[in-house]
Amino acid sequence: MTLCVKTMRSRYKYFHNTSPYFVTCTVVNWIAIFTSPVMFDIIIESLRFLRETGSLKIFSYVILENHLHMIVSSEDLSNDMMRFKSYTARKIIDFAESKNNTWLLTQFKEEKTDFKNDRTYQVWQEGFHPQLIQSEEM
Repeated sequence: MTLCVKTMRSRYKYFHNTSPYFVTCTVVNWIAIFTSPVMFDIIIESLRFLRETGSLKIFSYVILENHLHMIVSSEDLSNDMMRFKSYTARKIIDFAESKNNTWLLTQFKEEKTDFKNDRTYQVWQEGFHPQLIQSEEM
């Protein structure tokens, strides 16, 4: 069992490395990008890669038009979720740029948090809101 220190930044923390967690990833401004088959496939391919490499155990997931829910476990959940969100954001931005989707790119640019000086766009809202699954009622 690994305990994480609670910080002021987030009310969600994970405490058990290999326990299953319910997590949520949401696109900034709740923009409905996953109605596009290409954007949907970016998520599917990334999940497939993480599952096949064994770093993320995926029990289930659902992809909605502007967010996704998953039940997952991992030895390093924070790092795996960071990798997932970083990779998918890069692919989503690349696709939007290739299609010259200025509306979407403008939305991503306007939502970039000020303290992130290493990027131009932000696709995902901060965090992934891990909730430990402790019983069937969860």
